[in-house]
Amino acid sequence: MTNLDFEPFYISFKLAAFTTIILFIIALPLSWWLSQTSNRFKPVLEAFVSLPIVLPPSVLGFYILYALSYNSPFGAFMDEYFGVKMVFNFTGLVIASCFYSFPFMVQPLQSGFESLSKNMLEASYIAGKSKMTTLLHVALPNIKPALITALIITFAHTVGEFGVVLMVGGSIPGETKVASVAIYEYVEVMDYSSAHIYSAIMVLISFLVLLSVYIFNSQHSKKFKGL
Repeated sequence: MTNLDFEPFYISFKLAAFTTIILFIIALPLSWWLSQTSNRFKPVLEAFVSLPIVLPPSVLGFYILYALSYNSPFGAFMDEYFGVKMVFNFTGLVIASCFYSFPFMVQPLQSGFESLSKNMLEASYIAGKSKMTTLLHVALPNIKPALITALIITFAHTVGEFGVVLMVGGSIPGETKVASVAIYEYVEVMDYSSAHIYSAIMVLISFLVLLSVYIFNSQHSKKFKGL
């Protein structure tokens, strides 16, 4: 039996943490704007944001790989002028994960903002509060279930991703070899015992993530009804 190396889990969690933080910063103003706007191009942007949900990971991974590689203008520019290679390293994994997990952060936040009372927001504006102040101090505290769901699901989705991270990051031990890739490699060499252990850990993590979301939302719902 192969000695188990749990470093892939550390890399997976580190990748998920970076991705979640970056996506929250990017998705917060975007989801707020989408929830408030009536712009005719809103459906186009929503469709673009949701593309990673329906696109095969191989398709998304291929385009991200090309965009970050030396063959693209962006990849060539970063390599030539900054000496930064964007593929087969942790930086490339973070960028790829941000693209792949983007809708899982945007959609729950947007739904939460859309559920807010318009009167609450209008009262904030009438009181002289700016849009940014209203977002951070009025809207965001009142969508806690949506916020928690967005953060946890984005984190968990990133931990479990396989196709995109394999195409963009490969399987470099200590750098890009995440838990899902490790499971795939164990299966390839027919080390089913190790694959079982890794898979069981992933199942447990996924279950605990979903359980925490449902428990939080249930408690929040009971608290809200009791008001």
